[in-house]
Amino acid sequence: MVGKIIKGIAGFYYIHVPGKGIFECKARGIFRNKKIKPLIGDNVEISILENEDMKGNILEILPRKNSLIRPTVANIDQVVIVFAVENPKPNFNLLDKFLITAERENICVVICFNKVDTISDEDLDEIKNIYKDTGYDVLLTSATKDIGISPLREILYDKTTVFAGPSGVGKSSILNLIQSVEMLETGEVSEKIKRGKHTTRHATLLAFDKDSYVVDTPGFSSLYIDEIQKEDLKNYFIEFKKYEDNCKFYGCNHISEPDCAVKHALKNGEISKLRYESYKMLYDELKDIRRW
Repeated sequence: MVGKIIKGIAGFYYIHVPGKGIFECKARGIFRNKKIKPLIGDNVEISILENEDMKGNILEILPRKNSLIRPTVANIDQVVIVFAVENPKPNFNLLDKFLITAERENICVVICFNKVDTISDEDLDEIKNIYKDTGYDVLLTSATKDIGISPLREILYDKTTVFAGPSGVGKSSILNLIQSVEMLETGEVSEKIKRGKHTTRHATLLAFDKDSYVVDTPGFSSLYIDEIQKEDLKNYFIEFKKYEDNCKFYGCNHISEPDCAVKHALKNGEISKLRYESYKMLYDELKDIRRW
């Protein structure tokens, strides 16, 4: 049978096979010998052990189309990046690091601003305007008021989606609203992994529908992009791309070069000042890393 790894703890992997249920499996030793580690989200072929209740072995890990390091998960179709508009206030530099990470893996991104009921319409418009011209879809939600949850639920079907963001922004509350209506078989997997040796704070893949999964991740407040060359950083700010051909110099970094079309667009209000300042800050960070 072929299924998807939805959780991995202490050498046990829980495989969701649509229409069959969740199987507890161990990976064959050949994976360790080849230094191949099964990841949450991997599509795998499994064999079932005789006379065992929903247990088996992973025989083969099918080819991955992508993978993320944090959270460690494979075969992602899209990332929903959740930030609160208040309590905590959004860290836009951290949000941009999330966007860069997803862009590097060619993963579609949806930005979700939660707790929209806690600020004024004027302040909300100011936040929306930062990302309105980037090309990313932006959803506005309130888990406590059930605002925007239905449109969010609709984009999850037939995809594997990572929910990412810092602690306290309401990811769990949003997922609870979705789960209360649609989530499948979470009780079954909870029963299988309730033993003490299997407790964890790692990512979990939840079956949302037959071919739809969401990844719940632990919250975190920092993200590192230090493996990127500073000259490549501009490639991950997607709103820059339509202006770059008009820059005077090929390979313009949009920092100090004259006749830079990106800086002209910034001056004309076509690019968010906050996004550009975030770009410069990250560029300087990468420059300092390379210096040392």
